[in-house]
Amino acid sequence: MAILVNKNTRLIVQGLTGHEGLFHAAQMQEYGTIIVAGVSPGKGGTWEMQGKIPIFDSVRMAVEATGANSSIIFVPARAAPDAIYEAAEAGVKLVVCITEGIPVLEMLRVSAFLKTKNTLLVGPNSPGIISPGIAKVGIIPAQIITRGSIGIISRSGTLTYEMLNALNSALLGVSTCVGIGGDPIIGSTYIDLLPLFEDDADTEMVIMIGEIGGSDEERAAEYISNKMTKPVVAFIAGRSSPPGKRMGHAGAIIEGGTGTAASKIQALENAGVKVARHPEEVVELILRGTTTEN
Repeated sequence: MAILVNKNTRLIVQGLTGHEGLFHAAQMQEYGTIIVAGVSPGKGGTWEMQGKIPIFDSVRMAVEATGANSSIIFVPARAAPDAIYEAAEAGVKLVVCITEGIPVLEMLRVSAFLKTKNTLLVGPNSPGIISPGIAKVGIIPAQIITRGSIGIISRSGTLTYEMLNALNSALLGVSTCVGIGGDPIIGSTYIDLLPLFEDDADTEMVIMIGEIGGSDEERAAEYISNKMTKPVVAFIAGRSSPPGKRMGHAGAIIEGGTGTAASKIQALENAGVKVARHPEEVVELILRGTTTEN
């Protein structure tokens, strides 16, 4: 099993004809992900990837012709909101948005719109999703991940890669890894995905990678305390970050004394989550046989 992506994933690549879209589509296809179409307005009727993938002018046309159920977005920030709207209007169940730099006001509108649709958005500013040996929808390097029973939810792409490499070096495998993105407004948060891992028979424990800014980690701690039966290990980046300074992601900023690493760590520890002091310690905690007390 896997969450979000599997062998039944039929993927559209919005922006397939661009450099990034073509490069990563080839990587996903080589991994075994079923790519059924690309969408690039004005280029409908053409073919890409050695003439194997048809290009459509709209997502709706692509869905109707191919039965696609998922989409990944590789378009500039100015066009990304409309790309998300279009995918949701066409009935796509899962949308992964790699694009970064979408204005907060635009994402607030997107978030409100998606509440009226049956579409799950991962991102923006996300490295995507990978279920090792099953499917890859995004840009996560496949060579640093192997199949196993650890689920990962992460706000940071770079820390995701570092964690995957550390797990791989320790011969620890992953069931599914989801990069939710580090922007202030994102489609899916920890509490949207933790229930999926809780219900996934192939996942035995979960790693949460968080950072300063916002309150998503505190809300996740409350959910873990009340609902999770599987152990959770966490790492929160930004312990030494000064207030009022944005650190890396647009969402990684401490304002009004909230969103600090200390507050997140305290909330998670109160929920029985073991919190690592540095990324490498996550592996150490797992190898010690960490348990969660709820």
